[in-house]
Amino acid sequence: MKVAGLIGSVRSGSYNNLVANYIQKEYKDKMEIDFLNIKELPFFDQELEEDPPEIVKNIKDSIANSDAVLLVTPEYNHSVPGLLKNALDWFSRGEKVMVGKPVIIVGATTGVLGTVRCQIHLRQILASPGLAAKVLPGNEVLIGKVHEKLDTNGNLTDEPTKDFLNTVVENFTKFVINQRIT
Repeated sequence: MKVAGLIGSVRSGSYNNLVANYIQKEYKDKMEIDFLNIKELPFFDQELEEDPPEIVKNIKDSIANSDAVLLVTPEYNHSVPGLLKNALDWFSRGEKVMVGKPVIIVGATTGVLGTVRCQIHLRQILASPGLAAKVLPGNEVLIGKVHEKLDTNGNLTDEPTKDFLNTVVENFTKFVINQRIT
């Protein structure tokens, strides 16, 4: 399964980057994840939506040619990071590459709530008419206290978290296959 990955954090050493890299490595037999560089996207400009910059076209093509999308994101100020929101704004205009695309959301934070507020907002955004993505229901990956669940190499060490992630990835794989059939 070919998956376009989007990370809502700019910092290379962020916990969400570590979790994204762990997922890419751990589930390489189930998902071929290509992380797209959304931090290079210009701010969304409606005047350019019909003829966007080349980087926007390239990223949109990658999403269009993927089977699914993986979003890995922190929570900023109880919501979606501007970096990720900007990318979604581009994807919702002109060629709408997210419409009907299966999506899985993963979020990690050092707090106890594990990006729950961000993911609520993100699900609302992804349900908007311009995006209309098919978000995996009932499998919220909210990794709280992530700093206590990763080793120095960025591997998850917390067995309950690993078990849950295994279940969610299996559910997502079935979800993507079912979306192809319907």
